Amino acid sequence: ARLLLDADALIANWRALARLSGAAACGAAVKADGYGLGAREVVMRLSAAGCRDVFVATWGEAAALADLGVSVSVLHGVRADDMAAALGASHARPVLNTPEQVRRWRESGGGACDVMVDTGMNRLGVAPADIAAGLLDGLMIETLMSHLACADEPSGMNAAQRDRLAALAGRTNARRLSLANSAGIGLGADYAFHLTRPGLALYGGVPAPALEGVVRPVATIEAEVLQRRLVPAGEMVGYNATWTAPRDTWVGIVNLGYADGYWR
Repeated sequence: ARLLLDADALIANWRALARLSGAAACGAAVKADGYGLGAREVVMRLSAAGCRDVFVATWGEAAALADLGVSVSVLHGVRADDMAAALGASHARPVLNTPEQVRRWRESGGGACDVMVDTGMNRLGVAPADIAAGLLDGLMIETLMSHLACADEPSGMNAAQRDRLAALAGRTNARRLSLANSAGIGLGADYAFHLTRPGLALYGGVPAPALEGVVRPVATIEAEVLQRRLVPAGEMVGYNATWTAPRDTWVGIVNLGYADGYWR
């Protein structure tokens, strides 16, 4: 089996999402090795197209991009075991997610950072109340960000999260605010703030109706045909006999299965 990758589609997707982001900068989530397509290769192509902000999950992923000249944000922040890598990574900064991470970064004398604030998803992020109490005072914050829980469907929670993040403008020294993921970009300009962070849609996924026809598939699977056989009318094919030949029909047996991500 072969995975064919379309660099032109990748770049076109990023440019389309950048246009939908309006005045906001458009970054790129390249965690999990560029969603399985190769983070270095994705970053090299998007950097040449104008992308300047990329997001990874771990410090190991950040280290693999050290020589590419882009600003890397590490979404998992800094555990105690991460501090040596984080302090030595001039090209990358942590996304601080908890009061413990904030204290760890401050006490280490760490420089620029990003901070995740929880506006309602109850996943990663410090609480707005902690920010009001001064948790982030004195930190050199590049981006204060949050993450939408329901961007791929109509929900009053989207506007509530947007408003909670907007209420934090000026409450820290953060240079930028960021909220919209791929589906969030499709919610409109009110969600873009200063920086958008598409992931899935860069690679051809369509997480929300607003992106239908906007992004193109980047990856295509090709597999070898192992057998070509004539199935007589009325005969059934495959597990659970879910397809019946309406007439004598040529069928191809393809060397592709569960391990390749092909659903039964």
